[in-house]
Amino acid sequence: MLRRSLILKLFDAFSIQRWNDQIRPVELVEMDKHAHKMAIAWCLARYEEDAGHPVDWHNLIRGGLFELLRRTVLSDIKQPVYQAIRSGHHEAFARLSEWVFRQLEPLIDDVGVKADLRRYLVDDDLLDDTSRRILAAAHFHASLWEFRIIQRMNPGSRLTTRVDRLMNAELDTHLDLVGMRKLATGALVSDQGGVSDFVDLVGHLRFQVRWAQTPRIPPTSVLGHSLLVACLSYLLAREVGACDRRLRNDFFGGLFHDLPESVTRDIVSPVKRSIPELAEVIGQIEQELAAAEIYPLVEPSWCDELRYFTTDEFDSKIREGAPRPSTEAAAGGLSMQSPAAAGIDSGARTILKVTSDAINESFDAPAFDPIDGELIKVADHLAAYAEAYKSITSGIRTQQLEEGLQLAAAWKDRTVGVIDVGAIYGDFQ
Repeated sequence: MLRRSLILKLFDAFSIQRWNDQIRPVELVEMDKHAHKMAIAWCLARYEEDAGHPVDWHNLIRGGLFELLRRTVLSDIKQPVYQAIRSGHHEAFARLSEWVFRQLEPLIDDVGVKADLRRYLVDDDLLDDTSRRILAAAHFHASLWEFRIIQRMNPGSRLTTRVDRLMNAELDTHLDLVGMRKLATGALVSDQGGVSDFVDLVGHLRFQVRWAQTPRIPPTSVLGHSLLVACLSYLLAREVGACDRRLRNDFFGGLFHDLPESVTRDIVSPVKRSIPELAEVIGQIEQELAAAEIYPLVEPSWCDELRYFTTDEFDSKIREGAPRPSTEAAAGGLSMQSPAAAGIDSGARTILKVTSDAINESFDAPAFDPIDGELIKVADHLAAYAEAYKSITSGIRTQQLEEGLQLAAAWKDRTVGVIDVGAIYGDFQ
């Protein structure tokens, strides 16, 4: 079972400050940086696939998640010191990695996740070379994006001059990746911009603070929240034994589920629920703005996947065109409506809404391109609950945060895709 202790350990990344020895116009925190990194990794991986290079998406996700967990434990070690230990003191780094694993091991119930974490931290043999290169490049570019903000606030300082020189030198080491060349040159996709503009747009979700109507400790951004949702969605999907394609969709579906808010801003849930039809109207407007302002920034072949992630993001879905399910499986959850009524036009294949239980029974295969919108909703609510819980236990209690804790009652005794959601909330009691 996904446990409170692991959720709160991931949540610690909202409290880890970055560049905290420099003047900063906004707080830069570890969770936001890693969220940006994984969005960049998605872009780089898509470019590699477009160039005919195979990508192990599950490795990308595991590498991103496990590195985030490592950094929640090693929060006080600055990156240059960490790199010096890793590259120049191998025995010390091995012992440090073993110690990090021992801190995280008791938080994880899933035996497979625990074994993968050990391979990543201690054995260092989990990732293939392409995954390492993509994650390293994405890490670099997310750091560079932050540094450009810092540089404007600290012009001409000795430190920023030195970091600028080092980053310019490191950039060359990542230019073997197609996507990094696109980012470095600002290559255009349309007359509205290119992937560097898309990465910048995603980065601006750092500046949108959630729960804007109430003080909290720590404050969280839309971007950081999206990564927490992605991590929890992935971990929940691991519990049901999801196929690799489903794991990919659940993680990146969680990561991009609030992407339209980059052009609409965060609209708080009480406003969305104020009248019955408002949520549907807002969803329609979000998709119209996404089509006008987001999709023109990425390669046309990527837009279908982004729409899959961001349209009806809390509905579980498959793509029609794979082998048809049995009648019994259809009765268990497949929407048998006409294509126009059942889903969204995706070009060659129609999207059909199903249940996560039906995916478990009959559609858990790459051919169906399954995504658990229901599990992403579970993860979204768990992340919101953790935000309220953490703030209240830290000493800030408001009416809005108290209402956030009511999510536990709403999910009591409920299961989704064989996940006992009520038991997860019960672990917080």
